[in-house]
Amino acid sequence: MNIDRLGGPVLSLFRMVIGLLFLFHGLSSLFGVFGGARGTGQAVPLGTWPGWYAALIQAVCGALVLAGLFTRPAALLASGSMAYAYFVVHQPEGLLPLRNGGELSALFCWSFVLIAVLGPGTWAVDTLLGRRREPAVAAPAPSKRSVPA
Repeated sequence: MNIDRLGGPVLSLFRMVIGLLFLFHGLSSLFGVFGGARGTGQAVPLGTWPGWYAALIQAVCGALVLAGLFTRPAALLASGSMAYAYFVVHQPEGLLPLRNGGELSALFCWSFVLIAVLGPGTWAVDTLLGRRREPAVAAPAPSKRSVPA
């Protein structure tokens, strides 16, 4: 098996796992499911800044990245939101992610940068839509002359 053929599917699986985890993270904060916001079992109050808006970005971008739809812009927005979370929420508590609790923000941020740069992979709605938009490559019309002029 040619190892190069695995790149697209592996990138797709990576994108789907990261998108699913981000989606669950957002849903837990928005609706208090899966343990709720920060394991409290509670939802973030509607409209509170920045928590509720961050959770909304997480849920929407997570779903889009999971499906591979508008993947690059969704991943870029998700990455930016995690950079914001790291530098505004975690970094003031200490320089190193292990000390300030920002490991998850840093991992999500750089994972989404990778997805934004490399694209959605083989198994994605974006890829499927891209194939449908590509014009069919037509065979050249046969020449009427059999001998060059």
